[in-house]
Amino acid sequence: MRNILLKEMKLSAHVLSYLFILFGLMFFLPGYPVLCGTFFSALGIFQGFQYAREANDTVFSALLPIAKRDVVKGRYLFVCLIEVCTLLLMAVVVVLRMTVLADNAVFRSNALMNANLFALGGAFLLFGLFNWIFVGGFFKTAYKLGRPFVTYIVVAFIAIAIFESLHHIPGLAWVNAFGTESIVAQMLLLMAGIAAWIVLTVVSCRKACRDFERIDL
Repeated sequence: MRNILLKEMKLSAHVLSYLFILFGLMFFLPGYPVLCGTFFSALGIFQGFQYAREANDTVFSALLPIAKRDVVKGRYLFVCLIEVCTLLLMAVVVVLRMTVLADNAVFRSNALMNANLFALGGAFLLFGLFNWIFVGGFFKTAYKLGRPFVTYIVVAFIAIAIFESLHHIPGLAWVNAFGTESIVAQMLLLMAGIAAWIVLTVVSCRKACRDFERIDL
């Protein structure tokens, strides 16, 4: 599995998949829907899938002396690697905004979602949805990219709109708390987001393995 992952990183990946990790730093932006950073990171992964498809990488990988399901697992591992790198950048920003920058006037006057533990949990959920909808959707045919990605775009931005709206609902202002306010509740939501990412990724990977094995390339 290590070798197939290295193949994904060195041969199949597009440079944008790595470059768009930096969109995790969008968590620094006040007055902007910070969860859009997950969409741009996902867009970089999508470019990698498109590049690999045009290079006929899927067929090449299937011809290697490995099980077809290992081709799927290798691609999922690479996707998760990019996502985790993006999430680590987001986590660094969250820590800074909850500590050093907690009383910064620019962030205090922000009407949109703050970069806190709840937002980080939301990012995990959005990446989980990407793995379920797009990556899993791709392996139904191992060729078609447009429909699953457009579906993900619609679902992702509906989810972002919901996340951005929650703190305006009476009684839910704590999800947008500054610093360490409501940190226990936000920590629970972060853990829920991580759990959702893991479950959606594992379940979709298993299903993608079954779908890919049925495909006659």
